[in-house]
Amino acid sequence: MKQNRRNFLKYSAVGLTAAATSHVAVSADSESAQPVKPVDVTSEVDVLVVGGGTAGAVAAIQSGRLGTETLLVERFSQLGGAMTSGGVAFPGLFDAWGKQIIDGVGWELVKECVELDGGEFPDFSKVPRGHWMNQVHINQFLYSILAEEKCEQAGVKIAYHEFPEAVRETENGWEVDCVGFGTRRKVVCKQIIDCTGGAEVVGMMGYKRLREEERQPGSYLFQLGEEHIPASDQLHRLYVHGADSTNSRTVTEANLTGRKSILKKVRKRGKRLMHLQPETGFRESYRIVGETFITVNDYTSGKVFDDAVAYAFYPVDLHSKTGVKPKPLKPGVVPTIPLGALIPKGSRNVMVAGRSISSDRLANSGLRVQAPCMAMAQAAAVTATLAIAGGTTPSNVPIAAVRGELKNQRAIVPEV
Repeated sequence: MKQNRRNFLKYSAVGLTAAATSHVAVSADSESAQPVKPVDVTSEVDVLVVGGGTAGAVAAIQSGRLGTETLLVERFSQLGGAMTSGGVAFPGLFDAWGKQIIDGVGWELVKECVELDGGEFPDFSKVPRGHWMNQVHINQFLYSILAEEKCEQAGVKIAYHEFPEAVRETENGWEVDCVGFGTRRKVVCKQIIDCTGGAEVVGMMGYKRLREEERQPGSYLFQLGEEHIPASDQLHRLYVHGADSTNSRTVTEANLTGRKSILKKVRKRGKRLMHLQPETGFRESYRIVGETFITVNDYTSGKVFDDAVAYAFYPVDLHSKTGVKPKPLKPGVVPTIPLGALIPKGSRNVMVAGRSISSDRLANSGLRVQAPCMAMAQAAAVTATLAIAGGTTPSNVPIAAVRGELKNQRAIVPEV
């Protein structure tokens, strides 16, 4: 046996040497021997949306529809974020206390997805026993390609597998260096909408962000035993404690931890693994300190901010190692989202949309879900476009103009 192994190694070494020698001889005079360099690309646009998740896709579509030249940069390979890569394919809540409170681009996408898939809608005219009953089940695979189609129709350019590594302020906006495999892109833009979930671009700019030492667990979604039928029942899930979406290293650790736990369940239960999401779903990361800061008292009292641009509706929903006990809002209470909470304090020409909204941890646990993220993304896109048209910065755009254009775009705006 040892003799056979020695012979194998001997002949393998001879073969490798011959192959290497042959390769050198053939390619010595070939242009293919030159090292491959990344392609340098320059994109000059009005609005750069970073992150194509729940908020980012909506922001880009709205920006493009307003005639603003828009580039959407997404580090992964599809749009939709938590709903698609994460598998939380039951967005909500679009209604409160018997009526719809969130419409516009986000609802258009969800509605078309359900209709094309032959699905069913909750009855928003009825107040459900539990908030989860009015979440809308969608086909996550269909949603991602519908979002791409709407981006294309709006003239939005998409750059997958790219992400900013440096941001520089210019006289008229920003210059952003993005990198992807085989690609180095310089983006020259007037406005940035940071939809990364953790305000990562805002962090690059040096503006203040908040995050507690303890974070809500992430969830890894999968299906054991039975085939998963999209837009039907929710997938199985397990907590990934300590899940951190801050950087590639922490995301890798969360994904490895979640998959290891799922493999353990497969072995223990003896059932086939029928479905596995590609990524952990993250609930919590950095939040900005904005021109306005939403507290849990603001949220649970339904405070109507002077610059309110959208509604939100969800229980205070803080997950922990022992699970979650949602705290429903009192009857009739519908929180509002102020424009100032989307603008980093002291900044110019940059906004956020999504779970990085300026808020305390408890308020954020209700604001972070899909429907309000869609609504605030549409508001951010409208504001950024109006800022460009007026040659100003988002905080100086008249709130009446923002609210008026949102109504033109079929969004539901709080009555102030």
